Amino acid sequence: MIFDHRTYTCRPGTIKKHMKLYEDHGWAVQSRHLGTPVLYGAVETGDVNSYVHVWCFDSAADRAEKRAAMAADPEWQAYLKISAEAGYLASQINTILTPAPFFKTPDRG
Repeated sequence: MIFDHRTYTCRPGTIKKHMKLYEDHGWAVQSRHLGTPVLYGAVETGDVNSYVHVWCFDSAADRAEKRAAMAADPEWQAYLKISAEAGYLASQINTILTPAPFFKTPDRG
């Protein structure tokens, strides 16, 4: 099992606009391909122009397969185009994590 932890930073004053754009154009297609994330939330302290989402996959191969299918989906490509044109995102950091041996992974049902 692996976790894909992603932190995105928006230009100041645009995070609410970006989250609405994602809700309207990205959420359905992304969750259709990747399932329900473990977490999807806005940062409340620190860099408040950021948001984080964490996805759980069975393996690196499972992640690659699901992300490739999403990347090939015309609906996802349309979202990426709309997002790029809006220009709200400033940076992105992706981290792959493996759970500690004692951690009980959440039920993804």
